[in-house]
Amino acid sequence: MANIKSAQKRVKIAERNRLRNKAYKSAVRTLMKKCLVAVDTFAAQPSPEAEKEVQAAMSSAYSKIDKAVKRGVLHPNTGARRKARLAKALKTKAPTGCAS
Repeated sequence: MANIKSAQKRVKIAERNRLRNKAYKSAVRTLMKKCLVAVDTFAAQPSPEAEKEVQAAMSSAYSKIDKAVKRGVLHPNTGARRKARLAKALKTKAPTGCAS
């Protein structure tokens, strides 16, 4: 543990930031998984309701990724890569003409 008061404060701040960043990363991973599951169910049983569910899941995942990048939790290239992987999953698994 640090002896200097300012260093002790930095340790507390670093721990607080680490926990906040961990929560953001976890939320991003959770929403990505939900999006991929929605894409899989849409690919297995295409329907307008499933397509709306995919679009909603994709939108919320994109939003959370963008917010994590904005707050410095994720590197911009990492955010772009994750969004590209979601878009690619939809494009490759969705029936022809349904992916938008």
